[in-house]
Amino acid sequence: MTDLQTSLHPTVSADTPVRVRFCPSPTGTPHVGLIRTALFNWAWARHTGGTMVFRIEDTDAARDSEESFGQILDALAWLGIDWDEGVNVGGPHEPYRQSQRGDIYQDVLAKLVESGHVYEDFSTPDEVEARHKAKGEDPKLGYDNYDRDLTEEQKQAFRDEGRKPVLRLRMPDEDIAFNDLVRGEISFKAGSVPDFVVARANGKPLYTLVNPVDDALMGITQVLRGEDLLSSTPRQIALYRALMDVGVAEFIPEFGHLPYVMGEGNKKLSKRDPESNLFNHRDNGFIPEGLLNYLALLGWSLSADEDIFSVEQLVENFDIHDVLANPARFDVKKATAINGTHIRMLDPQDFRNRLIPYLQSAGLVGETLTDEQNAILDQAAPLVQERMNLLGETPGLLGFLFRSDDQIQIAPDAQKQLKESAPQVLQAAVQALEPLDHFTAEPIEAALRVAIVEGLEIKPRLAFGPVRTAVSGERISPPLFESLEILGKESSLNRIKALAAQLS
Repeated sequence: MTDLQTSLHPTVSADTPVRVRFCPSPTGTPHVGLIRTALFNWAWARHTGGTMVFRIEDTDAARDSEESFGQILDALAWLGIDWDEGVNVGGPHEPYRQSQRGDIYQDVLAKLVESGHVYEDFSTPDEVEARHKAKGEDPKLGYDNYDRDLTEEQKQAFRDEGRKPVLRLRMPDEDIAFNDLVRGEISFKAGSVPDFVVARANGKPLYTLVNPVDDALMGITQVLRGEDLLSSTPRQIALYRALMDVGVAEFIPEFGHLPYVMGEGNKKLSKRDPESNLFNHRDNGFIPEGLLNYLALLGWSLSADEDIFSVEQLVENFDIHDVLANPARFDVKKATAINGTHIRMLDPQDFRNRLIPYLQSAGLVGETLTDEQNAILDQAAPLVQERMNLLGETPGLLGFLFRSDDQIQIAPDAQKQLKESAPQVLQAAVQALEPLDHFTAEPIEAALRVAIVEGLEIKPRLAFGPVRTAVSGERISPPLFESLEILGKESSLNRIKALAAQLS
């Protein structure tokens, strides 16, 4: 460690209980990068027996919304990410919404101004640019620390002009170095970070102040956050130095910067990208177990050859020091495959019950299932659990079992694959099924094989396609003979005869 870090009070000691925080701004729909950050903080807290703090950074009135705040709560509840202190839970450091902590920030600001760590900056942007030009420098270089040493007379003269100062933190003249939990030692050269604004001219404190102040007052030991915030870390360390000096902070937390989540074409995943939207994945039929597994893989793994693990295994094995610094790509195909594995691991009754919301959203069943619908679902769910990767496939795979015969419409891709022999196949199926007394899968299969495979000499792979299309309207369906049993003799024959009439 170099200059600044070693000149300060110690950072977090090894025996200090872990306290991490998740502190999103409520500015839109939760995205996978944000939730991955929540997950890693949560997993580290649970692994170490530490504390997870959840607070809301809602001081941007123009962008923050209660709708977004509600969505964040909804997302965390759906995924099972809970917290020990914070919003809706309470704790010793209330309130946990920045918009309600204004008096606390003003008190800290007053201490920082009084101690000289923060000073008033009266310069206008035009004046800063003019000074750079006068020195032959790029006028867009940014603030030049000019107001650091203004005399009281100079400050008063500016006030007399009606100027309102912003408040800036005095950056130290030493290099700033820290040991990133993910990336190792990182150093910023002295002078590479200018004095930065901590409060606007109207007195309102900025994120640059309130975020570290809250972390300090709440005793946060590890700040685990996205790589995009890495460049702000020297500012935060410098502010911690000042906060310790005025008795607000006891130590500098450790920082760990989590890798970028990349999208298609290895571009950083944008909030606007569909695969970034957490609720899109929920609507498409990801289950929490599958999505949490995949999100954990965006920077961490259980072992080199284990991609599938439970939440319990994640908590048991997660170590922030094992997170990789390299960008992680969100691969929808891989995420979907992992989700499918978790679907197959579900208890059959649990799986069956999770299908209901997708049937409801498609209008196939009402708020409460009828006895008949419950019976259909009991029989149908086991037929698709091994075939499904997303619960959103439910209406497409099972919808035909909940529709009336006259609601079956033949999908274009199913229509396209019907061969010239389809009318013959359907006629043979009717003749084979009509005499059956026991309309169950085994006799259904035997009768259709005799009539179509043997009678019409059509290969088994192609023999039953027209029947499948007739009863389901789809090219792909659950196992045919079991589906016919669930539909029953009357509906099965009605549908087969309907397509036969249509084709003739």
